[in-house]
Amino acid sequence: MIEVFFGDLATALVRRLPPETAHQATIAALRLMPAPRPPRDDPRLSVGAFGLDFPNPIGLAAGFDKNAEVPDAMLAMGFGFTEVGTLTPKPQAGNARPRVFRLAEDRGIVNRYGFNNVGHTLAYERLLARRSRGGLVGVNIGANKDAADRIADYERGIAAFSGLASYFTVNVSSPNTPGLRDLQEKTALSELLARVLSARERAKRRRPVLLKIAPDLSLAQLDDVVSVARAREIDGMIVSNTTLARPQTMASPFAKEAGGLSGAPLFDLSTKMLAETFLRVERQFPLIGVGGVDSAAAALAKIEAGASLVQLYSALVYEGPGLVGRIKSGILEALEREGVTLAALVGRRAAAT
Repeated sequence: MIEVFFGDLATALVRRLPPETAHQATIAALRLMPAPRPPRDDPRLSVGAFGLDFPNPIGLAAGFDKNAEVPDAMLAMGFGFTEVGTLTPKPQAGNARPRVFRLAEDRGIVNRYGFNNVGHTLAYERLLARRSRGGLVGVNIGANKDAADRIADYERGIAAFSGLASYFTVNVSSPNTPGLRDLQEKTALSELLARVLSARERAKRRRPVLLKIAPDLSLAQLDDVVSVARAREIDGMIVSNTTLARPQTMASPFAKEAGGLSGAPLFDLSTKMLAETFLRVERQFPLIGVGGVDSAAAALAKIEAGASLVQLYSALVYEGPGLVGRIKSGILEALEREGVTLAALVGRRAAAT
C-alpha cells in the first residue's frame, strides 16, 4: 500500500495499481535497494522503554512488512524501530481479494487481509540473515485461522523468534480473523498471557512482551484487559489496532467495505482509548500509541495522551516517507519551544483527552 517512496513519477504510476499490488511492488523495490545505516537522531528524541533504548519514538506499525522482508530499509528511512508481522506458525493465504481499499477522501485505509504471511520458518531465515545489522525489530505474533489451539500458536511464536526479536507483540485484536478478539475476554486473556510468558521463560532470550488491543473495547472491557495485563506483569501495551466502527463523517465510497479501518478516521477513537488505558495502567508499564498518526501534532497528541512511543503506517500512503523526518523535527521544535523533555510530555493530557 505504501506507494510514495520513489519520486513523483513512480508514485503516479504505482497509485494506478490496486492497493495490494502497489504494496507488493513497493516491498519488492525496497528489497532491491541498498539499505544504508539509519541516520543518527538528536539525543533528545531517545526513549527508554521495556528495557530497550529507542533512538527516537517513531516506529513502523505491523502490517507493512508482514513477512520480515525490509526491516533495514524502514530503519534507514528514520524510524526508531520497526515491527514485522503479523506472523503465524504456518504460512497463510489470508482472505479473498480484493481485501484492501484506499479511502482517499478520508485519508484512511480499510483492510481485511486475515493474517496473510509466509509463516515462521521463512521469516526466521530473513531475520537471522540481517541480525548483525542491529536496530530494534519487533515481531508481531498471531494464530493461524484453523489452529485447534490458538494460544499454542502464540507460544510457538515466542519460541521461534526469541533469539531474534527485540520485543514481541501479542496480536489478539485484529478484526479479520473470526473469533480472534475473543482472546481479549478476561479469562481467555489471562490464560493466553500466562502461557505466553511461560513460553518466554523457556526461550533462548527473555524479550519484552507487549499486548496489542482493539479500539472497540468498552470501558468495562478495557478495565478487565488492563487488570489482567497488570496482574500478569507484561511489559507494555499497544493501543490500538484497526476499528470496525465507521465515523459518520466519512465520505469515501469504500467506507462501507468490511474490515478494519485505519488512518486519519481512527485517530480520535484510538487516542481516547490510549488515554483511558494510560489512566488505568498507572505507569506500571509503557504504552505505544498507534492509529491515525499523520503529523508531528498527531504524534505529540498520542504522547500527551500517554504514549511513550508512537507507531504509524497508513499515513505513509498519503504523506510519503518524508513524514518520519517531519514528525521528528516537529517534536524537537515542541521540546525547544516548551523547554521540556520528551518524557515530561507523556500522559500530561490523558485525563483531558
